[in-house]
Amino acid sequence: MTIQRLLTVSLLATAFAAAATPALANQDAVQFGSNIHVAPDASVHDAVCFFCNVDVEGTVTGDIVVFFGSVHVSGAAQHDVVNFFGEIRVDDNVSIGHDMVSMFGAVRLGENVSVGKDLVAMFGVARTPASVTVGGDHVTMPGWILFGPLILVGFVVFLIVHEIRAYHRRQLLRGYPFPPNQ
Repeated sequence: MTIQRLLTVSLLATAFAAAATPALANQDAVQFGSNIHVAPDASVHDAVCFFCNVDVEGTVTGDIVVFFGSVHVSGAAQHDVVNFFGEIRVDDNVSIGHDMVSMFGAVRLGENVSVGKDLVAMFGVARTPASVTVGGDHVTMPGWILFGPLILVGFVVFLIVHEIRAYHRRQLLRGYPFPPNQ
């Protein structure tokens, strides 16, 4: 009975795998560990990068998403720019179409940069000149707001563990004569 079930499940899995249509990403640049460079005369739809950098001199019509790397925009970014654990650097007179989000990283914007909607820099640093225009909200939360309380809690835990160990050491040494009798 179990062999029939196993055969049925295998046949169903094979049928679903054969019927699946592949995802098409003709205009997308997706890399893992290799940098993405969009040349001045080139255009891509989405640029997604894990453990690498994205350098845009041309046009990105979709989103730019980077994990553990940096983003440099000197061309056109027509949609969102998102970075986790890295740096976003935008040259002078560049326009970001929609949102710019940085988590645990730095944002450095040049003069006369335009962000279409929201600019969010969480747990990092945002250096934005007065000439930067943001169409929506501009939210910046420095890293010490997260890491300050964590360091304080870690210090309290360290003190508690230290005092418990010192107490147990005193209890252990209480049973031994000190200095030793000759």
